[in-house]
Amino acid sequence: MGGIIKQGNIARLSTAQALAGANTTVIYATAAIIGNTLAPTPALATMPISIFVVGMAASTLPAGTIAQRYGRRASFMAGTGCGIIVGLVSALAIWLGSFWLYCFAMLFGGAYAAVVLSFRFAAAECVDAHDRARALSIVMAGGIAAGVIGPQLVTYTMNLWLPHLFVATYVAQAAVALLSAYILMGVTLPVPQRNIQASTGRPLKEIARQPAFIVAVICGIVSYTLMNFLMTSAPLAMHLCGLPQEASNLGLQWHVIGMYAPSFFTGRLITRYGAARIVLIGLLLLACAAVAGLAGQTVGHFWASLTLLGLGWNFGFIGASAMVLETHRPEEKNKVQALNDFLVFGTMVIGSFSSGSLLALDGWHVVCLIVFPPIAVALVALALRGKMTGRVQHA
Repeated sequence: MGGIIKQGNIARLSTAQALAGANTTVIYATAAIIGNTLAPTPALATMPISIFVVGMAASTLPAGTIAQRYGRRASFMAGTGCGIIVGLVSALAIWLGSFWLYCFAMLFGGAYAAVVLSFRFAAAECVDAHDRARALSIVMAGGIAAGVIGPQLVTYTMNLWLPHLFVATYVAQAAVALLSAYILMGVTLPVPQRNIQASTGRPLKEIARQPAFIVAVICGIVSYTLMNFLMTSAPLAMHLCGLPQEASNLGLQWHVIGMYAPSFFTGRLITRYGAARIVLIGLLLLACAAVAGLAGQTVGHFWASLTLLGLGWNFGFIGASAMVLETHRPEEKNKVQALNDFLVFGTMVIGSFSSGSLLALDGWHVVCLIVFPPIAVALVALALRGKMTGRVQHA
């Protein structure tokens, strides 16, 4: 019976990941274009996505606190509530032509996305220790459906409320979030015992000083920030190049499929070869995405860059997430995972805020060139981790 419940939890989390991932895809497909239309200056075009990332960063620790005190499902319900709000308020903002109201709505979108990313850690709690990486990656694989649902949602709804482009899209987004909430209501995870959890576990500062944790955070930051940095700019760059919105939607579709399709086997690869090697592959794929972006500005070049970007994120971020799982004890999981996500999303804010101005001032090629230094930093961190691990094994 317990095995059936665990499998049911993972199925529900994977389905919710697909629906919630579609909401995030809608934002990335439309926010920069809406921003470019409503913003007082083109340099602020990507500010809505930046505010979205701020919402993610600001919500990770509160979401972790809610999960620790009241259980994961309470956190899930709060997150999907934010998903409904972002859809309805965004639709109102576009209808009114209010740039700042649209930016305000993105705070709720970021809060929703932050909670959704905790699905991967919730899945790891549903299985035995040796299956955690696989469970984590299976839930992330639910994002494959998001890669189809999100862009198609934009394509089929963006013109339904003319002359207000994308109003119907965000109303549909709210409906998808409501459906996700209904599915998550069936997830059965234990409510934590506060008195036990409060009296056990190492201080957070002690855990955060571990070299293994530091390297995992660096790799997670680089993988997610660079993915967000390029993906934020790509739809607007395609728009500025005169490419049709449908081409941009399809490019994001293949990007999101690239983000989640490898998840069917990423967990097995991590178990067999180790998280560090998988992260290395992810970093190299991110570099290839930048190279594809530098090679040209046709539809094919953008699609190749976005697809490689998604693949690189999958290996890099899931590998880094698996490395985080190795740094904490069971009673420490909520606070450590929340700290990791806070650091990752907090750093992403810098990339999001800078991408719009860089694209407006210097162009797509400069955006691609900036990818390489952070990758070099992450590679050095991985190499140092490998040397430290080697010394420990030798000793």
